[in-house]
Formats: sequence, C-alpha cells, structure tokens
Amino acid sequence: MSFSKPANLTREQVAEFEREVNAIRNGVMTNLGQSDVNHIRRMIRICRTSEVAGRALLHFGVGPLSWVAGVMALANAKILDNMEIGHNVMHGQYDWTGDPTLNSQTFEWDIACDGEQWRHSHNVVHHTYTNILGKDRDLGYSLLRLTDAQRWKPRHWFQPLANLMLALGFQYGVGSHDLEIGRYTHGAMPKKEFKARLNRFLSKTAKQWFKDYLLFPALALWSAPRVLAGNFLANLIRNLWTYVVIFCGHFTEGVAIYREEDTRNETRGDWYLRQLSGSSNLEGGRMFHIMTGHLSHQIEHHLFPDMPAHRYPEVAPKIQELCVKYGLFYNTGSLWKQYLTVMKRILMYSLPPKKLSALTL
Repeated sequence: MSFSKPANLTREQVAEFEREVNAIRNGVMTNLGQSDVNHIRRMIRICRTSEVAGRALLHFGVGPLSWVAGVMALANAKILDNMEIGHNVMHGQYDWTGDPTLNSQTFEWDIACDGEQWRHSHNVVHHTYTNILGKDRDLGYSLLRLTDAQRWKPRHWFQPLANLMLALGFQYGVGSHDLEIGRYTHGAMPKKEFKARLNRFLSKTAKQWFKDYLLFPALALWSAPRVLAGNFLANLIRNLWTYVVIFCGHFTEGVAIYREEDTRNETRGDWYLRQLSGSSNLEGGRMFHIMTGHLSHQIEHHLFPDMPAHRYPEVAPKIQELCVKYGLFYNTGSLWKQYLTVMKRILMYSLPPKKLSALTL
C-alpha cells in the first residue's frame, strides 16, 4: 500500500523544524496591518465592480461580444468571491481586524456550499486530518480512488467520467462534503441529523439557483435567455477553475498519503511536515496567484491557514530554504505540468490492482 511514512528526521530535527516554521509564521502574524486590510478590501471592490459590469453586459448588452464580455466579467467576480475573498476570510485570516464584514464565522459566499458547513468540513476536518485516509474526506471527494491503499471497486472503471462530472459541478461536490453521506448510509449518523444537514445544503443551493436562474433572468425580461445562459456559463467557468486549482494542490504526483496510526502523538512539527508533504504548489505571476486565491501556494496555505493568503509569496522562499536544509521535497510546478500528473493519478487508480501492477512493471 502506498502510504507515506513520517519524514526521516530525528526528533531533535523535527523540533528544530517546528521552531523555524513557527518563526516564519510569527514574523508575518506579528506585523499584520493596514496593507493587509487594503488588499482584501481592494479585492472586494474589484469583485463587486466585476459582478455589476458582468450583469449589466448580460442584461443590456447587444450582440455576442457583449455577452462573452459579460460572462467573463461575472465568472471573474465569482472566482474572486470564492477563492481570494470567501475562502480566505472564512479561514479567519482577517478576524484580527474586528471588521464584521470580514468575520470568518458569519461570512457567506456566492456558491452552493453553505458557509457554516464548509467551515466544519474544510477548516476543521480537512486541515486537521490532511491526507489521512479515512479521515480526510477531501481525499478523492468520496468518488475517486487516488491510491492503491483504497480498495478498488467496479465503479472505479468509470472514475474518469466521475472526475469530469465532479469538475463540472464542483460547487455541489464541495457543498455536499459536510453531509457525510457515507456515515449516514452505514448507520453512523442519525436520520434526523442527516436530514438537518441535507436541508441546509438544499436551502443554500435553492438560494443560488433562485438568484442566478430565476431572479436575474426574470429582471432581464426579453433578455432572459441571454442572462440565464450567461449565468450558467459563468458558474461553469468558476467550477472548472476552482476544481483544477484545488486538485493541483492536493492530488499531484508525489503528494503523500498517511494512515491514521502514522499520525498518532503528532507534535506541531510532525503536523507541519504532513502539511508540507501532502500539498503541492503552482508557479505563476501575481495575477495568477490572486485568481487562485493564492492556493497556488497550497503548501504555505496548509502550513499557515489563518495567515492572510496574499502574504504566501513572501514566505514561500523561506519554506523552500527549510526544505533544502532538511532534505525535504517541495512539490511545485506549472499548472499544466501539475494537472497532467493529477490526470495520470486518476487514470492509473481507476484500474484494478492486477492491471495496475502489470502496467507499472
């Protein structure tokens, strides 16, 4: 089974690694200030302006060019809202400001995933149990087999198709995480609790559908078909982009997977090492990093989830230096290079063990 073992460091080295990572974190967190506030507020302004422009072009524009421009502007707003704003605010990255509009516990985003459910399934479960098989539900999203440590089932023949469907409707895949359907079907969750979770998910989904597929098209009167199609495509673009970014941060070649027993009695240093080995980065420029919500620095995000994400490019070189010092793998590459390894992994593990063994011999 392709489980990973703890890093080959002495306990003294792990403790020193922990101290050095803590020092990097403290160097940023003790110097948060107006520039950080300015960044997130500027992103919110850009997001809102882009949404207004996109909806205006869809409602009042004439011809295909204005429609395409409207779709792209609206998709841009949705990506910014979900990635650079919503994801990061709900991680508590701006709670220190005391601004109620940036409060992680009350913020809600423009996506089918309910904020409260996401805070539990993502902030609590995923970031605590990163890449621990059986604990981290982000590992394959309950649909995909991504390691030979997962038992192969006949449905995995259709894994490439399941992956495509997940990509197209990614907001629903993320939104359904906290339902924990597997627990319910195996009798580990009371029906009443499951029903409450399902109702919350369906309620948020209904609000999104009402806004994008009923309210705004109805307001457009004779342009309703144009607006309906534009809203659908903007949501689709956002889904595909977020899917690619998230998968390239978690399922590339070289990303480690752990057993629960390998992580018992973890120190903070051990946790840092697991976050490092269970994540991968994407290379690009400033605009690229913003459009990924700085999850192009997934390694730094897993190490410092409550650090304002726009500071990750600042700390990344320091983390890389530590990796060189301790002989650790820092997984980074271009978007397409990383995504190709994701697709390779998805295709490989769709095969039953015997066929996979014959293929890799």
